[in-house]
This record gives sequence, structure tokens and C-alpha cells, in this order.
Amino acid sequence: MLGLPSSVTACLFDLDGVLTKTASIHAAAWKEMFDSYLSARAQRTGERFVPFDLNYDYDTYVDGKPRADGTRSFLASRSITLPEGKPDDPPGIETVNGLGNAKNELVLRKIHDEGVQPYEGSIRYVRAAKLAGWHVAVVSSSANAHDVLVSAGIDDLFDVEIDGIVAQRDTLKGKPAPDTYLAGARALGVGPEHAAVFEDALSGVEAGRAGGFVAVVGVDRVGQAEALRAHGATIVVADLSELLGNDATVI
Repeated sequence: MLGLPSSVTACLFDLDGVLTKTASIHAAAWKEMFDSYLSARAQRTGERFVPFDLNYDYDTYVDGKPRADGTRSFLASRSITLPEGKPDDPPGIETVNGLGNAKNELVLRKIHDEGVQPYEGSIRYVRAAKLAGWHVAVVSSSANAHDVLVSAGIDDLFDVEIDGIVAQRDTLKGKPAPDTYLAGARALGVGPEHAAVFEDALSGVEAGRAGGFVAVVGVDRVGQAEALRAHGATIVVADLSELLGNDATVI
């Protein structure tokens, strides 16, 4: 049904880039924050300033991961080690949490200024899944997931929301670990053998594969279909509306 194995009775959707057009907002915020930090650091230390790459750096180090994990991962790629700091560090202070909070402040400002638009094909698919009697959940690393759902006008569609706040409360490891997706499946009352994961991030499809989910749908918004397959996607589509017509490329 709906382009998925017959055993599926629940769907677990990532948010940014799958349900809403907010992945580009996050990428722009990461770049603005890191470029500001790296530029100031270069002036202070004499190091060469190498800006954050919106494609490679975003996809490789931060996309789909919890904020602190993404910050730490990118800094490590530049051989930079900073103190962790505290979760409430002021935005911009030179700690992992301070830089992450600066990025979050930029995201909130951009969402407020630009608003949030959902992907029409994805919302059609969610509604079709509910009509089929399936349970549906949002599983996002973002602590702002509920605000994004409200801004997009789709917060009433989902039975369960597993976000960055829940992950921190329940000490769930972030993607590419499968913890948040497994928590979403448990909250819906199903095992991974009856649930499908929908992801656009490489770390997210890795999480779906690691969790043993019966289907991992890679949503290719940026021309990375082969990478999605290599990281664990069992189905790759450009838009979820393709599954409604059973036109997905299934491996």
C-alpha cells in the first residue's frame, strides 16, 4: 500500500526537508553562524578563513543531527575543539552550546520573517496514510519542531511528535543512532518491522537502517539519490507524491 511493503502500519516522518521547506533555512543559519565564527577566529589566530560549504559541510556534518552534535562534528572537521559549555550558554559564546544557540537564534528569526511552507506532496501522502488507517509521527532532531508544524499549519496531522526536547528529556542519542525513530515507533505501538522511516538527511537514513525498519524512504531534494541509497535508503523518491502513484525506485 502507498508504495511501501504490506507489513507497514505506521509512518515516521522527519520534518525539515521531508514535510516542510525548512532545510534551506537551517542550512543558511548554519552557514551564517559558522562563517561569522570562523572569520572572527581567523582574524584572531591568523588561520586561513575557509567558509562553511552549504552543500558538502551541511550534508556531511550537520544535516539531521541534534544541534550540539552538528556543531561538534563540523568543528572537528576543521580540527577545532571547544568546551561544551552549558545548554543555556548565550548565543555566540565560544562553546559548543554557545555556537549552537547562535544558530538556533538565526533559525527562529528566519522562520519568523519568512514563515514555513509544507511540501504539498508530503502532506497529501500523510493524509493518505491516515486514511489507510496508519499511525503517523514526526521524528525531528530540532527543538523547534512543534513551532515549525504550527507555523506550517500541519500540527494537527500527527499522532506523536518526537523532537529535540523529547530526545534530551529521555536521553535519546541523535541521528545517525536509531534511538529517536525507535522511540517514535514505540509511541505508536509498533515495532520497526511494521514502520517506515521518511528522511532526506544521510544521517537520518542511516538511523532508519540501524533501527531495522522495514522501509527507509530517502527523499531526494538536492540530487543525492545515490548517497541516500548508499547510507541505507531502500526507496528513493524526489517527492512523496510519487509513492501515491507507486512510481518509486525500490531497491
